[in-house]
Amino acid sequence: MLELTVAELAEARDLDLGASAWRRVAQARVDTFADATDDHQWIHVDAERAAGGPFGGTIAHGYLTLSLVPAMFKEILVVKDHARGLNYGLDQVRFTSPVPVGSEIRLAGVISSAARRDDGGVRYRVALRIEIKGRERPAMVGEAIFVTYAR
Repeated sequence: MLELTVAELAEARDLDLGASAWRRVAQARVDTFADATDDHQWIHVDAERAAGGPFGGTIAHGYLTLSLVPAMFKEILVVKDHARGLNYGLDQVRFTSPVPVGSEIRLAGVISSAARRDDGGVRYRVALRIEIKGRERPAMVGEAIFVTYAR
């Protein structure tokens, strides 16, 4: 885990943050996400039908994979003097490979750029990649934009 101050973050360019720990994607999590989003498509929740489907079993929702970014992100970067912050948005998010239920994923990130704001905050962009253990192709790629403020 990398620890930076807001001032250090403001100067970061092409800074590799490494990767989070692996986390298993269990069917119970997929089912809970389906209930929360009313997305009960059979490829996510019907193991019997999905076994004969295009992926050979159930897969996680793409948006479930994306929703795990904040939990995994705090494993790779801590802003030591962070007082408050916000998610500013996402760019170029693509779900490039299905995440089979039971597989393990992790987040890798690179701070691509950062800039000071007139209000004292720092806006920074992080290239994100969610990797699937044992697979070459990532599950998701994209860029997150964050704003943080020092204490």
